[in-house]
Amino acid sequence: MNAIRLQIPAHADYIDLVRICLYGIASKMSYAYEDIEDMKVAVSEACNNAVIHGTPDPNEGVIDISFEPEDHALTIKVNNSGSEALATDVLDKAAPLPDADVSGLRVGGLGIYLMQALMDEVEVNALENGTEVVLKKYLNVASEH
Repeated sequence: MNAIRLQIPAHADYIDLVRICLYGIASKMSYAYEDIEDMKVAVSEACNNAVIHGTPDPNEGVIDISFEPEDHALTIKVNNSGSEALATDVLDKAAPLPDADVSGLRVGGLGIYLMQALMDEVEVNALENGTEVVLKKYLNVASEH
């Protein structure tokens, strides 16, 4: 596997670089435009979470992103080096959205829902020194050019 790795400062100003890199890789793999846009939103949410919940000192923190192309899928891993997140709690609380009443949702708590809605697989893993979000999107053979 030929992983493409990117490391950015843990600051929102650099998330566009991740999106641009993702666009290039996914385009080269022949993903449909709509799938690429979905992946860009999902990776932006993962990076935003890494910025918000990552290291307490924004001048010191970094976000490590790896893009791992496979024959029929792209896996994107977003790692922050902050305090451990309660990964199982995040996914346990990410039950399906209620159809009618969204008043109980906390502000900023929709990122995991978006990632799950837009990607084929989503994992949130607690690491010794932070959190890893793993996003996977399968390549729809019908979308190949």
